[in-house]
Amino acid sequence: MNESTLNKMKQMKFLGMSRAFQTNLESGQLQKMTPDEMISFLVESEWDDRHNRNIDRHIKNAKFRYFASIENLNYNENRNLDKNQMMRFGDCTFIKNHENILITGSTGVGKSFIATALGYQACSLGYKVLYASTSKLFSKLKISKADGSYMKEISRIEKLDLLILDDFGLHAFENQHRSALMEIIEDRHGKGSLIITSQIPVNLWYEVIGEQTMADAILDRIIHGAHRIELMGESLRKIKEISKMEFLN
Repeated sequence: MNESTLNKMKQMKFLGMSRAFQTNLESGQLQKMTPDEMISFLVESEWDDRHNRNIDRHIKNAKFRYFASIENLNYNENRNLDKNQMMRFGDCTFIKNHENILITGSTGVGKSFIATALGYQACSLGYKVLYASTSKLFSKLKISKADGSYMKEISRIEKLDLLILDDFGLHAFENQHRSALMEIIEDRHGKGSLIITSQIPVNLWYEVIGEQTMADAILDRIIHGAHRIELMGESLRKIKEISKMEFLN
């Protein structure tokens, strides 16, 4: 009977429940449970398994370059990073409220790590996230214009809860890139959140986007009411390299 029950659980894709049932059959723990305890245990096991698989799927779809977490952020006083502010961001209310976060600072100060940490946190809370290098994303959209998949890509981006644009402004926007950015911002305005990282101060983004009228329209939607993190200090990569050399010496 137990073997038949296990097979039915697997066929119905109750994977967490079947694993818990089999493990506790082998250990004899199920015999010590009351019927209501057994039902509660099996349902909780299935719930936890589906929840964890859902998180894993969100993380895979987000296409992060590496793992990062809020718990591992460096709050050195020279960085100008407010721990209380980051903890508030950690509950992802900014996504619920469709707010943006703009992270600026020189190269190597940890902008991408912070954005990625918030992205992982959002995934753990069930939000749909995409992490993308700004230049690569718009190059991909440009190619999609030629192969006919552009609207599909734009629709996919529109459905995201959080879009992370890393290294914004490394290259000036071409006409097609500018138009795609306008479409993305217009579609997502009031529906989803953005995290943008950039080496360039926000007040110079107009020059990066180009075409004054369109830049005004885009940045008005991005900047208005956005949270700003302006990182300071030396490159963390440089500091780590110096520390490594000192250790080796």
